[in-house]
Amino acid sequence: MAHEHNLAIFRGRLKFKSNEQKIWGVLILLSIITAIEVVLGIYKPVGLMSPWLTPFEGGLGAVLMNILLSAFIFLIPLNLIFLVLTIVKAYYITWDFMHMRDEKASLRRSVVWTFVFLALYIALIFLLEGDYIYEIYKTSFIKWNF
Repeated sequence: MAHEHNLAIFRGRLKFKSNEQKIWGVLILLSIITAIEVVLGIYKPVGLMSPWLTPFEGGLGAVLMNILLSAFIFLIPLNLIFLVLTIVKAYYITWDFMHMRDEKASLRRSVVWTFVFLALYIALIFLLEGDYIYEIYKTSFIKWNF
């Protein structure tokens, strides 16, 4: 049983006449995003290589703000740009080339929620383990050898 495909991207702002045109349009979009990533990776602009926020100093309020904003305080903006562009590429690959847009909403949600849960879980594990290893090397007799 054939059904009509959705021939729009960017939430309906850009519409195509056929499925073939849409595939080419998404391919061009993904190519542009990849080119931006490559150019940023080669040139590494100086303004994007250092964190925009610095840790707060002071009492309890500063400690709480450091904890709440730690993801932004120590994040290099170039890494954030790469992360966002990679998520955009993954979205369009899954949505258009893997035909997720044609599936039922419950399947789409289960795929997205599983990814979000696993991504947050692995980020938490990396942060906890990285902090543990840093503290071990900082406070023990083991020396940094790398």
